[in-house]
Amino acid sequence: WGTNPYSIRARPEAIIPRTKDARRTARKYRKILLAYNGSAEGKRALVECAELANFLGAETHLLAVASMPPSLFLTEGFVPEELLEEEKKRTQAVLDEGIANLKQQGFKATGHLAVGEPVEEICRLAKELSVDLIVVGHNQNTSFAARWWKGSVGASILDYAPCSLLVALSRS
Repeated sequence: WGTNPYSIRARPEAIIPRTKDARRTARKYRKILLAYNGSAEGKRALVECAELANFLGAETHLLAVASMPPSLFLTEGFVPEELLEEEKKRTQAVLDEGIANLKQQGFKATGHLAVGEPVEEICRLAKELSVDLIVVGHNQNTSFAARWWKGSVGASILDYAPCSLLVALSRS
């Protein structure tokens, strides 16, 4: 563990100073929503979210979003029910894995499954639950062209998040 408060390897107690004002600030993070997709970045965010939630005593929620590739909408005009059900099952398995991982580490979290565009669903649930912090994973080594082509949930959520945002970095 490092002590640099800007390092992703810093302990949660190193990130939050021990001053009176800092403790008051820390108490404002009572509900945390982790947008989880099972990727390496998502797993890194899961670890950081669990550590932070444990340190803060925060209520934790995991959200997995089943989404369809935009190409299906362009070519078909609708999403076939079989494909949607298959994607929901796959996404539920990812969510179950995240919940099990947290449970194995001694943490409790509530799981949520949504269908739609990830940014819209993350922000919708964050508002609905009145969360104080959203946690997402991000791979810094992804090229600009790849992020532009696929879109970056972490980058676009900055514009729509109803609360603070923590980006857990992963360098693959």
